Parts: sequence; C-alpha cells; structure tokens
Amino acid sequence: MNVRPRPLLVVADVPTSSRWYQRVLGAESGHGGVAYEQIVAGGRVVLQLHSRAGDRNHGPLADPSVPVGNGVVVWFEVTDLNAALTRIEDSTVEVDHPFRFNPDAGHHEIWLRDPDGYRVVLAGEDHAHTG
Repeated sequence: MNVRPRPLLVVADVPTSSRWYQRVLGAESGHGGVAYEQIVAGGRVVLQLHSRAGDRNHGPLADPSVPVGNGVVVWFEVTDLNAALTRIEDSTVEVDHPFRFNPDAGHHEIWLRDPDGYRVVLAGEDHAHTG
C-alpha cells in the first residue's frame, strides 16, 4: 500500500497562513484562495490549509471557542535546514524552541509557532533512522 500524507490545518486566515508556510518552507502556492490552499514543495502537496468556516461540502471545520493545535505538532524534514533558518531569521516568525541538535533523533531542529499557534518543527535530515 502506498500512503501519501496530506495534512490539513484549519486556520483563521488562509492567505496569511499560506504566505507564512511558503516563506518558512521555501514552498509555493498550489491552489490559492481565501477558503482553501495547498502548499507545494518539490512538486508535492505537503500541507493543506482550510478556513475555519469550512465550505458548502463540509460545513464548519472548527469550533471557534476551542483553541487550535493542542497536542498537534506539524513536523517537516527539510533537506536544506540552513536555508530555512535564513528565511526564518529574515522574518518575524515566532520561535518556540531555538535551533538545536536533538540527540535522540540525530538531527538539528527548530520549533516554531505559525500564525494560528500551531507548533511547527523544521528538522534536518534524520541520521538516526530506527526502521
């Protein structure tokens, strides 16, 4: 079986979140719009963004009275972490945990907060694959 993850985050402002993820990931828009977006990197959709209000097919996708992201960490392995760090330094991205080496995973990583408060991790390529 072949599985391709396509996580979807429900966000307050799709265009704002789209610009944030494009900048942080060095990615591009694959759809564009105020209600729905696809973030594309390396020719593949790596993230979907959808407005909280939902749409005619799904209805509302989030309860606005409940904080988003509790227990959710959106994790990206990137091949050029140094380029990502430069993009982060050149913007107003909120850093949750600074750049560091994670000895358990065998890679460097930085933990961020996106505009909605979701935790986002950018990690270098994993050199300690456990199978």
